[in-house]
Amino acid sequence: MPNNKITQLFNIKYPIIQAGMVWASGWKLASAVSNAGGLGIIGAGSMYPEILKEHIEKCKNATNKPFAVNVPLLYPDIDKIMEIIIQKKVEIVFTSAGNPKTWTKHLQEHGIKVVHVVSGVKFALKSQEAGVDAVVAEGFEAGGHNGRDETTTFTLIPMVKEKIDIPLIAAGGIATGRGMLAAMVLGADAVQVGSRFVATPEASSHQNFKEMVVKAQEGDTKLTLKELAPVRLLKNKFFEDVQKLYAENPSKEQLIELLGRARAKKGMFEGDLEEGELEIGQISGLIHEIKPAVEIVKKMMEEFETAKKEVSTF
Repeated sequence: MPNNKITQLFNIKYPIIQAGMVWASGWKLASAVSNAGGLGIIGAGSMYPEILKEHIEKCKNATNKPFAVNVPLLYPDIDKIMEIIIQKKVEIVFTSAGNPKTWTKHLQEHGIKVVHVVSGVKFALKSQEAGVDAVVAEGFEAGGHNGRDETTTFTLIPMVKEKIDIPLIAAGGIATGRGMLAAMVLGADAVQVGSRFVATPEASSHQNFKEMVVKAQEGDTKLTLKELAPVRLLKNKFFEDVQKLYAENPSKEQLIELLGRARAKKGMFEGDLEEGELEIGQISGLIHEIKPAVEIVKKMMEEFETAKKEVSTF
């Protein structure tokens, strides 16, 4: 897509970006998506600095195409993470969960393109003011940590598009070529896809979790724990325990105690489907099989082109 702002910005073939998801987005998935013509992203949120360094090195060996690293700005070792990214000459960084002003200029001074993930118009404008190269606007259909306002992708994208001048990437509830076309009609230049890429052999998440994603139906996920940080989860025993605690009108401290530590790792990486936190998007109800990342990218582009032709006959 030669005239597309995002394919030009990142020097990629297709405007499909794989989300940097905790416990799913290692070098194998990132390199597979980049090799398929999209933009693969390594999710640094579940990695110690040395582990991230290893993933960047392996990704560079596995692809000669551009790839990115996603960094939640609340990360405890943020200085070390950014140092590694600069040292290893990563070309693109997606930041999230924090103030884009903190690192954008510093990264750009080292020739790195910066994209910030937002959940609302106000944050999109702040990101533009901070000088980012593009924003990802993520609707509340998305899996994992989410916006407090519960704005859906369908309403969020045109509202953000109306206010910003920089390239816009749509995320949340997109797993097909038709979804991609819809997002672009609403004003997006590209799409970021998370849940669909979890159900791939290359995702580093546990096979148990992948199989549960494939079995998920409409209504099997819910946004919860808003007092801590809103998160969309598959309903399981842990989710039900959270609901039972809510019935008792708990304090924030009681919720933190129930959540404990490494709950997401337990579920998504270690495959504990009862006690783990299983983060996935609403679109999981449309994911019916585990298949390679290259096939997902190819099918999305085929569907996109078919849908475009169909729409032109309306």
